[in-house]
Amino acid sequence: MGLTSHKLLALMVLLALFTVLGTLWVWPRLAVRSWPAMFLRLGTIAVTQLALLATLGLAVNDYFVFYSSWSDLLGREHGTGVIRAAGGGTGTVAAGVQVLGPAEITGAEGVGRDPARIGRLDRVRLPGATTGLSSDGYVYLPPQYFQPGGGARHFPAVLVLTGFPGDAANLVTKLRYPAVELDLLRKGSMQPTVLVLMRPSPTMPRDSECEDIPNGPQAQRYFTTDVPADLRASYRVLDGTGSLGIVGDSTGGYCAVKLGMEHPQTFPAAVSLSGYFRAAEDVTTGDLFAGDPRRRAEADLDWRLAHLPMPPLAVLLADSKEDGSTYADSSAFAAAARPPLVVDQETVDTGGHNFTTWGRLIPPALGWLSAHLRAPD
Repeated sequence: MGLTSHKLLALMVLLALFTVLGTLWVWPRLAVRSWPAMFLRLGTIAVTQLALLATLGLAVNDYFVFYSSWSDLLGREHGTGVIRAAGGGTGTVAAGVQVLGPAEITGAEGVGRDPARIGRLDRVRLPGATTGLSSDGYVYLPPQYFQPGGGARHFPAVLVLTGFPGDAANLVTKLRYPAVELDLLRKGSMQPTVLVLMRPSPTMPRDSECEDIPNGPQAQRYFTTDVPADLRASYRVLDGTGSLGIVGDSTGGYCAVKLGMEHPQTFPAAVSLSGYFRAAEDVTTGDLFAGDPRRRAEADLDWRLAHLPMPPLAVLLADSKEDGSTYADSSAFAAAARPPLVVDQETVDTGGHNFTTWGRLIPPALGWLSAHLRAPD
């Protein structure tokens, strides 16, 4: 019986109900002072709690599709995604604290290892000169950044965003973006690229949905103006068209496509890993639009396709076919796109809304993104 089967959920509901009623029925018979009775009472409590927790877990997973199968839950899903181009073709793509320009480098990982061989990962804080916002994150510099003769080279960069309220550290430890890039570089499947790893909201604990909030934080301007300026002032990052790309998962995926659609001159290539297409509005976001229906509509990416000119943008929508409605939503978005907007899709057949699935989608996605950026000069 599958993990997302409604029959399994119904069975667990019945089992939980049976354990509760069974506990009520047997409890008076165990109300004696003896060690066996005490352990039996503890056993009935444990079984009841486990049944209730299992039922709750299945119900939550059924709604959000965090895991699509038992293999997915146990981390046994393998294999990378397959990219289907808009034309229908398919293919697999393969220190101490210091201040360096506006970006404050608060530490470096892998101290003592040769950066010309493995690159370097900096912990940074990126302040916003125009917005007053700031956010912590990581910057990965590829080995070519440090190799002989490369001191004057400038490199393309990719802004990588987590889901909300994820930590930027997850992009390093769980999704392993620097390690994936290093592997792709060694295989010749990606050009040397600076990775900027961040949360999707510089207004934590509020979820800004990458929106410029009326009379509030200007999160969109922070990512499209302040972060690029910080990077170019602090690292050898290319300037001009085709120098920056953006990728994210879940909320970060929504932000990636949204920022690309609204600012294609800054991010001409965007990748969404299981992202959605309409800004969330809940207790974590508050009022993002000050009651303005036009602003609310513009935060709906499907609405933008139907009512606004197509932006000059390349988009890759990467999903599992089992991840709830995201694959269907992505397919509908791709079908509605018209030039100069070009939408490709990458899919895996199995997997839920989780790190394991995104880890399988990332290598081809980074290869695709690299092919849409300028080469180092």
